[in-house]
Amino acid sequence: MNALFLLQIGGLIAFCWLGALFALWLFSRAQRARAPDTVFAGAGDDIAAFLFDGETLVNATEAGERLLLSTTGQNSDFRRLLSVLAPAFPDLESELEKVAQAGRRVIRSVVDSTRVIGEFRNGLLRVSVIADSVASLRTQHAILDHEALQQELDVLRATTEAAPFLCWRQSGDGTVTWANRAYVELACALAPERKVPVWPPARLFELETDARDEAGQDANPKRTRRLKLSVPGEAEDRWFEVSQTRVGSDWLFLATTADKVVKAETALHQFIQTLTKTFAQLSIGLAVFDRQRRLTLFNPALGDLTGLPAEFLAARPTLHALLDRLRDTSMIPEPKDYHSWRRQMQDLEAAAEDGSYEETWSLPNGSTYHVVGRPHPDGALAFLFEDKSAEVARTRAFHAQAEITQAVLDSFEQAVAVFSPAGALITTNRAYDQLWGCDAASSVTPQGIGEAVTHWTRHSAPSPIWGDAREFALTLGERKEWSADARLLDGRRLGCRFTPIPGGFTLIRFTIGERVPGEPAAPGPRPAPLVLSAEKASL
Repeated sequence: MNALFLLQIGGLIAFCWLGALFALWLFSRAQRARAPDTVFAGAGDDIAAFLFDGETLVNATEAGERLLLSTTGQNSDFRRLLSVLAPAFPDLESELEKVAQAGRRVIRSVVDSTRVIGEFRNGLLRVSVIADSVASLRTQHAILDHEALQQELDVLRATTEAAPFLCWRQSGDGTVTWANRAYVELACALAPERKVPVWPPARLFELETDARDEAGQDANPKRTRRLKLSVPGEAEDRWFEVSQTRVGSDWLFLATTADKVVKAETALHQFIQTLTKTFAQLSIGLAVFDRQRRLTLFNPALGDLTGLPAEFLAARPTLHALLDRLRDTSMIPEPKDYHSWRRQMQDLEAAAEDGSYEETWSLPNGSTYHVVGRPHPDGALAFLFEDKSAEVARTRAFHAQAEITQAVLDSFEQAVAVFSPAGALITTNRAYDQLWGCDAASSVTPQGIGEAVTHWTRHSAPSPIWGDAREFALTLGERKEWSADARLLDGRRLGCRFTPIPGGFTLIRFTIGERVPGEPAAPGPRPAPLVLSAEKASL
């Protein structure tokens, strides 16, 4: 029994020992699988070693990271490493592609004894840059850094030399310390007799660079100004937009061509001056407001019509400020309620934006203005103020004169009708309407001499004078007054007088006489009773 017990104890101990060894083996394998070659055994601070998964960098030594920092602009870390090592290892990429089949490959530098060792382990590529000594590796790093800096310098130099604008630097005393090709070529072109010193080139612009504020700081560390430059042999000056920036103790200047901008601004200024001179001759007031509704353009007639002082208009008031000023001076019609006034002004602006604002303002002082609002490009509004007072006064005087003339004609006992040179009926009086039973003045359809003669013939006895009357009214040559008698249907005698008046017009007067004894009434319809319009009745 004791032997069996000891045998069991020994077997248990052996099993535990084997289990511990197996667990240790699994742990070691898991560690290697989780981070293969992430630690570079024996790699010192000066050894540049890299571990890549494809083109993705998994790990690198400190020296390797410093080496990668010497270049930028590549798509991946692997491409950056190839770019850094390219001067010393021109076939590095093709050699590293063979590592996957060979397992390990050594590539030697074409510059010195430095070599690159490529190893393929567990699907990862390990690249080590090995030098014979620390000094050799540092020298190699310096060479590579110098190559990278030289490449960057070449790129910057080529960029500035190809730039179409002027670029230069000046020291604090104004000496040009650096300039690109465009600047040097222009300086050579401006030099008298092409005598140009090798260096430094002449200053093309006189620029203030030593302005200081009270604290001793740069008053203008960054600024832009527009300057012109006269070039011999060219009729027009050149214009440049020159910007300056403080760079250490020097100043960096950039000058771009501004000829087109200056020409466009000059043309715009001349165009505005032309418009201003043109608008100054107009009797119509003009006010143009920008999209912020500020007055940007006006002519002298606006001040003459509205009475607004030039100082107020030149201050660029807003549309509502101008309307308020007009309201204060009673130069705009307004309701008694101020809120209604504001609503009316808002409607005015909205209608002007739509291009539908057009009204006649009857002012308390008796003046009459015709105001039109129209939209302009870029959200602007234009208002035109035209004084219609004289025209309205003439129209009113004409209507008053016409009413007086009609009243005088209506006071005559004779029936009167006036025809134009074309034979159109111009006017009649009340006696004419009563005689012939019509209201020619209020007729919708205009009457002519032909219709009038037909009407006269229908309401009178047959007579040859009506045909002569039509021919007389349509004659354009010299005419003489004549008269004749006709007879109405009721037997009364009708005296007719045909008189030419200036302008080719014809005046026809009818006088009713006594009934001729023994003359029977002519058969036919009697004139219908006249129904006077309200306007005629009031006269």
